[in-house]
Amino acid sequence: MHPTIDAHPNQPLSVTELNGKARRLLEMNFNNVRVEGEISGLTRPSSGHWYFTLKDRQSQIRCAMFRNRNQALKFVPAEGMLLLARGRVSLYEGRGDYQLIVEHMDEAGTGNLQKAFEVLKTRLAGEGLFDVARKQPLPRHPQHIGVITSPTGAAIQDILTVLKRRFPAIPITVIPSSVQGAQAKDELVRALQMAERAGNFDVLIIGRGGGSLEDLWPFNEEVVARAIATCPIPIVSAVGHEIDFTIADFVADHRAATPSAAAEILSPDSQAMLNQLHLLSRKLTSLMQHRLQLSQRELEGLQKRLRHPGERLRENSQRLDDLETRLHQAITLQLERTRFRLERAKEQVRQHSPQRKLALLKNSTDHLRQKLVQLMVNNLEKRRLTLERASGELNAVSPLATLSRGYAIATAGDTIIRDSQQLQPGERITTRFHQGSAVCMVEQISD
Repeated sequence: MHPTIDAHPNQPLSVTELNGKARRLLEMNFNNVRVEGEISGLTRPSSGHWYFTLKDRQSQIRCAMFRNRNQALKFVPAEGMLLLARGRVSLYEGRGDYQLIVEHMDEAGTGNLQKAFEVLKTRLAGEGLFDVARKQPLPRHPQHIGVITSPTGAAIQDILTVLKRRFPAIPITVIPSSVQGAQAKDELVRALQMAERAGNFDVLIIGRGGGSLEDLWPFNEEVVARAIATCPIPIVSAVGHEIDFTIADFVADHRAATPSAAAEILSPDSQAMLNQLHLLSRKLTSLMQHRLQLSQRELEGLQKRLRHPGERLRENSQRLDDLETRLHQAITLQLERTRFRLERAKEQVRQHSPQRKLALLKNSTDHLRQKLVQLMVNNLEKRRLTLERASGELNAVSPLATLSRGYAIATAGDTIIRDSQQLQPGERITTRFHQGSAVCMVEQISD
């Protein structure tokens, strides 16, 4: 996940903060790049640092190479020279300038070597020569180390110095070979074959000291890589400095940053082993003393437990009496518990007797019967009172009650006469009274 430029979008950044964030973002994502271009505008101030521009036909980038890096170059760059630069992209915060901090650079010819290196590396990786699964483990305590390098170079001196300091008892055999120049690749292959035929090495170191890419090129040759891959002896590649990588490093069973580091990896630290041996000796002595003390205390305990047989018989007899007493008490207690459970069971049987349940049910039935009769009487009384009240209310609105007060109801057929306009002179009507009725003839109609 890339860092964000502004974690708080509502809060403005200062120019310094923005440049700092941009620098960290660039250095995090472009910390090891290679750029090819033509050098221009080279300046060499008194500080020893170099400042220049790399450009191609369409673009350019400002570059800086600090003194501790440019002093290791085997050549002096000049205007118009085609270079292959390796470094990290950064930002000069003071001016906000985007720039390439150059760690190393080679002339254009070296750039061609770098391309050849990448092509061979890709091809051999595709064949599986770099796979971890095919790499052999290194011996923990080597019995005989073979070193394939120049017998007059600094690498063998560094290896011997480390081995003498750490574990001088390990036998070392130098298998001489050129490590630089056109003839070096064939000599390195012959040295590997010689070590294999000797059959007395359990690990090999192949390498040399630092140098330019051209100096280290024999270790990038395909024949050397294949010879390392097919060698049955575990191989440690120790070519150049920590920043240098060769094809031999990828094919070998282990890569060491320097020849000295290879010697460190393969040699146990004799002083550390002696210290560990002394520590183990002290631990063993302490454990033996502790074990002897435990055995002494165990013996003393056994002696104290050793008694006269008559005393053991008396003790066993007393223990037998005690067990007999405890058995009698246990039997008595068990009988008492059984008697108590029996009495409780009898009481539960009495409580659940059918006669007792029937008596309870009879009392409950008599009570419910009396309650039912009382509820029926109360219900009938309530209904009688309700009927009387409803009858009175009905009688109050009954037509018969109206007739009893002297009123009469006139009807013509089934129709009740409520208006004189419903009648015609000479029409016969029926008049109902409280007691009986009469048929009348209409003689005159008035409003």
